[in-house]
Amino acid sequence: MLFEKGRICLKIAGREAGKYCVVVEEGEEFVTVTGPKEITKIKRRKCNTNHLEPTVEKLDVKGGSDEEIKLLWESSGLLEKLGIKK
Repeated sequence: MLFEKGRICLKIAGREAGKYCVVVEEGEEFVTVTGPKEITKIKRRKCNTNHLEPTVEKLDVKGGSDEEIKLLWESSGLLEKLGIKK
């Protein structure tokens, strides 16, 4: 599946266009994504897959809480690689 749990995506539509998010719940047409807000300024919400561009990067998400994802972002080195400023 293209939008599996942990996949980092770039939002390409809406007010959050140009920001990165992480898929926390899979679906067919809609997925649940989060930044979390402290990291990429995207709060947890449902998002149409047509509004997302998946990247090759993926985080090893187990549960899906914002705290877990925040720690994964910080330990992965992807913040610097993707140019994300907190």
